[in-house]
Amino acid sequence: MQALSNIDTQEELILFWFRRDIRLDDNHGLYEALNQGKAVLALFIFDDDILSKLENKSDARVEFILQTLKALNDKLLLVGSSLLVLKGNPFEIHSSLVKQLNIHGLYANRDYEPYALERDKQIFELYQSEGKSFKAFKDHVIFDRNEVVKDNGEPYTVFTPYMKRWKLRYEQHPSQAFLSENSIKNFAQHKAFYFPSLEDLGFLPSETPIPSQRIPTELISNYHNTRDIPSIEGTSKLGVHLRFGTLSIRKLVEKAILLNEKWLNELIWRDFYQMILYHFPHSARNSFKPAYDQIEWETDMNSFKKWCLGQTGYPIVDAGMRELNASGFMHNRVRMITASFLTKHLLIDWRLGERYFASKLLDFDLASNVGGWQWAASSGCDAAPYFRVFNPSLQQEKFDKEFKYIGKWVPEWNSTLYPKPIVDHKVARERVLNRFSQALKK
Repeated sequence: MQALSNIDTQEELILFWFRRDIRLDDNHGLYEALNQGKAVLALFIFDDDILSKLENKSDARVEFILQTLKALNDKLLLVGSSLLVLKGNPFEIHSSLVKQLNIHGLYANRDYEPYALERDKQIFELYQSEGKSFKAFKDHVIFDRNEVVKDNGEPYTVFTPYMKRWKLRYEQHPSQAFLSENSIKNFAQHKAFYFPSLEDLGFLPSETPIPSQRIPTELISNYHNTRDIPSIEGTSKLGVHLRFGTLSIRKLVEKAILLNEKWLNELIWRDFYQMILYHFPHSARNSFKPAYDQIEWETDMNSFKKWCLGQTGYPIVDAGMRELNASGFMHNRVRMITASFLTKHLLIDWRLGERYFASKLLDFDLASNVGGWQWAASSGCDAAPYFRVFNPSLQQEKFDKEFKYIGKWVPEWNSTLYPKPIVDHKVARERVLNRFSQALKK
């Protein structure tokens, strides 16, 4: 590993591994690392296993991560340090680092996805076998693991009681900021490491803009009135910054408590879905409620393609899909409408829709994406009952009555150029109710 020639391999170091927490301020694991009395070497790994699954070689998320890392590295350069950015298999990279450097221990923040848990288990065992420690901390959520559970110790699977217990616990144990930014002088002193380019990673520049990480105070204050109207800027669009940890969840919760309880509840949904995935990892790829895996899904890939392209003949559905394809974002209300349409009207497996969203959404987060899709498909925890089938026309009448959102993304909606509906709502509703009820009787 040629890059390590820049650093004293004899100096005892703490290695801090940035993952879903790409910031220097209010970073729990980084705070702990910087206050152990040893020099800290900062590391980020572009995981080949993750990059290889990205089909779009102009994926804006990769460019965003790289730009964020560059900004972080610039701050480290000011204190005589630098970020070590590597690409490859994390286990192999750590195997090499632990042999070449005098590492006292590895520090990081926890990740709750099944792949991450398995990866971290292997790396924990690697460091343990070398007589080193691997310490991970809670940073991505407010409460994790068994901090918000039922009286009997079981995890909640219904949101409202979870939310009430979450708020009670927060009153008793409010979050405290971890002032990691005050200790950056404790990073290891060395010459700058080589910083990779997009081309080095095998990607090209993207033209998709990333929403600002500025916290829109006025918007959040009025969130309860605007959140369901897709034609206006009524949501914060901070999801991408929560996903990659460029903003602290603790700071956002403090803001939410001051400004808007409805927005606070959305942040609590995020914690809830993270812990559902942690406690029930099977739900990442299988129905949370196993009975729903008995449903016989349609395999009409032509209809799926039309849904992907925004050519279903239902303007509110098509507007959402076109917004997603063009911008990497889709309004929260419209996410529910489009997901319901795929799973209920077209009777196509929610997993296909979940993977399509995963490939497109800038703010893609496995826990929330799976949680949202299983809610729409009625197969998830605390999901909409299977007989709840959104009527796209009524949804449009309620949330985009003047066709402002639709007019932006489907300008031809009221012309002969616009396709006829690919499925009749009444027929589709009867079909899905029959299909689901038959499957659930088994």
